[in-house]
Amino acid sequence: MAHEIILHHYWTSPFSEKIRLVFGLKKLAWRSVEIPNMMPKPDLLPLTGGYRKTPVMQIGADIFCDTQIIIRELERRYPSPSVFPHGKGLPYALAFWADRIFFMPTVGVVFGEIGESVPEDFKKDRAAMSGGSFSTDALKAMAPFAKDQFRAHAGFIAEQLADRRAFVQGAEPTIADIHSYLNIWFAKNFVPQVANALLDEFPNATAWAARVADIGHGTVTPMDSNEALRIAKDASPEAERADDRFEPRGLKPGDRVTVSADDYGRDPIAGEIVFTNAHEVAIQREDPHIGDVVVHFPRAGFVVMKT
Repeated sequence: MAHEIILHHYWTSPFSEKIRLVFGLKKLAWRSVEIPNMMPKPDLLPLTGGYRKTPVMQIGADIFCDTQIIIRELERRYPSPSVFPHGKGLPYALAFWADRIFFMPTVGVVFGEIGESVPEDFKKDRAAMSGGSFSTDALKAMAPFAKDQFRAHAGFIAEQLADRRAFVQGAEPTIADIHSYLNIWFAKNFVPQVANALLDEFPNATAWAARVADIGHGTVTPMDSNEALRIAKDASPEAERADDRFEPRGLKPGDRVTVSADDYGRDPIAGEIVFTNAHEVAIQREDPHIGDVVVHFPRAGFVVMKT
């Protein structure tokens, strides 16, 4: 039985926008389960075992955490049209620039402007997720420097488009456009006046961003979170055990491990290895409400620890 794609997300999540645009590029139909933008997330954690970041993709009883592994799985299942027409490796590396190096000054630009209007519960949630603090005063103080960095990174995109190409890698959109668009979308959606002022010097990047937005989100149908949980309960994971002869640490199927992000939202997810490879670790876990699921994570950006 073929299971539908279910995306657990919220519409203002910039990382979810990446996946929604991949759906658009691949012209996929998918189901939308809207989740809260902060804890608690009672209908998500039974699926993930504690992973709280957004988005999460569900296909039956297989759960995919982090945009990196979601994109990899979508490309595996739906290879045509490819979002990697010019090769796969470096576009994954580009995601780390977008998700971390460019993202942090964009956070400063956005919350330096709107931080005072953000609810206290949200501030506490993000402080807990980062393991630090969420200081409105600090964000405001750093905003001028964040704008400098945002301008510089946006300038990289503009330089890439300087020969009047329509998209980052040529005439057609690819995953490189989606990675590059992440922070432009974030800033333009939350602080449009500030973003437009910072992008005014780069009209080719502004026109490009409009073309990326026009990709759309594919065909979306809402789904209730209870239905998603029922689907996981009624399904069996597709992931199969496999040895990895190149595994540098000797991890093997059946080993008990925890997996956690190495940046923020470091909640450890416990389970038993199903398979590992250079790009992915899949662990099986049992939830009292939905039974067995396999949760998939990237290797890059995540820490696997034996227990």
